[in-house]
Amino acid sequence: MNTNTHTPLLNQVAFVQGGSRGIGAAIVKRLVREGATVAFTYVSSPDKAQAVVTAVEAAGGRALAIQADSADATALQQAIRLAAETFGRLDILVNNAGVLALGDISEFKLADLDRTLAVNVRSVFVATQEAVRYMKQGGRIVTIGSTNAERMPFAGGAAYAMSKSAIVGLTKGLARDLGPRGITVNNVQPGPVDTDMNPANSDFAEHLKGLMALPRYGKDEEIASFVAYLAGPEAGYITGASLTIDGGFSA
Repeated sequence: MNTNTHTPLLNQVAFVQGGSRGIGAAIVKRLVREGATVAFTYVSSPDKAQAVVTAVEAAGGRALAIQADSADATALQQAIRLAAETFGRLDILVNNAGVLALGDISEFKLADLDRTLAVNVRSVFVATQEAVRYMKQGGRIVTIGSTNAERMPFAGGAAYAMSKSAIVGLTKGLARDLGPRGITVNNVQPGPVDTDMNPANSDFAEHLKGLMALPRYGKDEEIASFVAYLAGPEAGYITGASLTIDGGFSA
């Protein structure tokens, strides 16, 4: 892999599940800034996806937006195949797509449970299975999990916490499966991050800040920098790890 400190991901091709907004968009832009060409999926916001592509191209990079619902295994497989065929290779997979459904266990809908597992867990397995068909020695797989796999301090989050805890075990197993090929597999577990889905200026945010060692929300760029490090050449000895970046939420 390239070891240039300014563009450590030069000539690398990355695929990001869920890259049109929030943490995903920040990851796309950061990987491009470090030299990668990036394909990413979006579900229902073509304008936001195009805005990411436009920003990337304005900065001199290359990005491809592909419409695909991560709950649809066939669509996700086809998107990865399109990215690999378009750019001629695939080196990095970032599984960022996720959904959050909260509710009391006595009233939680099975349809919400099924979608939570389909997007937060099954899509990670499906994307990894398809991506490694194209990856060569030294590939990188990073999944965006959650600090809620370690700590769920409020009611209503059982299904979400379960889905993110599943990623911990899946990461360990995949690291064993893919280690002989030099492919690393890691799980980044963010705490509260300021996005349009979870703004830092809400009443709920004020409650969460009280549970943290650093009383502030994280920035999507901070998560993206962590992902870029794990995708780069200096992180080649890290695999099977669940790494928390949560301002001390789980401390």
